[in-house]
Amino acid sequence: MAPTPTPSGPPADPPESYVGLDAGEAERRARGRGWTTVRSLPPGSVITMEYLEGRLNFEVDDGTVRRCWKG
Repeated sequence: MAPTPTPSGPPADPPESYVGLDAGEAERRARGRGWTTVRSLPPGSVITMEYLEGRLNFEVDDGTVRRCWKG
């Protein structure tokens, strides 16, 4: 029987490093660093609170990342 793979977890880069970047550049950088899901949201969006490992969330205002968090 083959061993069960152990997930490596999300990338180690800090979410704060995306704040202030152009939204398109931030998404390309996040995907290049291994984030499996990148979600861009307008300020004040209503979202569910489920945590999804490997997801990076951007709050984007006027094309710029204003806030970023994991899950």
